[in-house]
Amino acid sequence: MQVFGLLGNPVGHSLSPPMHEAAYEVYDMDARYVTFEPAPEHLATAVEGAEALGISGLNVTIPFKQDVLSLVEPDDLAARIGAVNTVDFSGDTPTGHNTDADGARRALEEQGDASLDGATAVVVGAGGAGRAVAFALADAGSTVHVANRTVERATALAADVPGASGHGLDALTDLVPEADVLVNATSVGMEANESPVPAEALHGDLVVLDAVYSPLETRLLKEAAARGATTVDGAWMLLYQGAIAFERWTGRDAPIAEMNEALRTGLRGDR
Repeated sequence: MQVFGLLGNPVGHSLSPPMHEAAYEVYDMDARYVTFEPAPEHLATAVEGAEALGISGLNVTIPFKQDVLSLVEPDDLAARIGAVNTVDFSGDTPTGHNTDADGARRALEEQGDASLDGATAVVVGAGGAGRAVAFALADAGSTVHVANRTVERATALAADVPGASGHGLDALTDLVPEADVLVNATSVGMEANESPVPAEALHGDLVVLDAVYSPLETRLLKEAAARGATTVDGAWMLLYQGAIAFERWTGRDAPIAEMNEALRTGLRGDR
């Protein structure tokens, strides 16, 4: 039996197990997806132990995405982003990858029908998700503007991303009306009915992705839809990053429909 898993702390809330196991069921794979919750001081031992036990692959989530970087051989994208969310043990050395970036890109392109090459994109947030999204958009040919509550973090991220610029949140009133793509990469909207973007800045030519997936329809997405914008909920980004990891580990095409159904069933609380 193949074993895949998720490394994080905490991970009890994760919807990755049902999403991945739905894919195993489609292919009749003898595989399981489990969660691991090591103490931070035991992270290196956990990764070494996973390799020693023959675990096929790991996803990595908060708070370990940055720390795992030094424990594996990162690919170019993961190294540039500074974070790993997928570990592959199939080679002689564990390799690290960041599927959050391509997950965001695929969500925008496939669900938002966004044309990213030549687009003007605004990314709200300069944390781990913001870094992944900013690099994904720049690599796809977009001009990226990063807006963050702490301006210094936005400018620091922008300095790493080719052609990007950093701003405070007050710049959103000027940036968003001129943008083609808007991504909320913060947690604003998860715990309260709030949006990080002024509603009056939104417009009908925008494609808006909110990385928050609980709730699925955030205040930002509601206000964007009311303005005629195309909206993409955060579950699509979560789905695609998982699908890309599945494809890397198994060499099979991810069964998107079945994985999506399992994910959204979990989000509805039906599991």
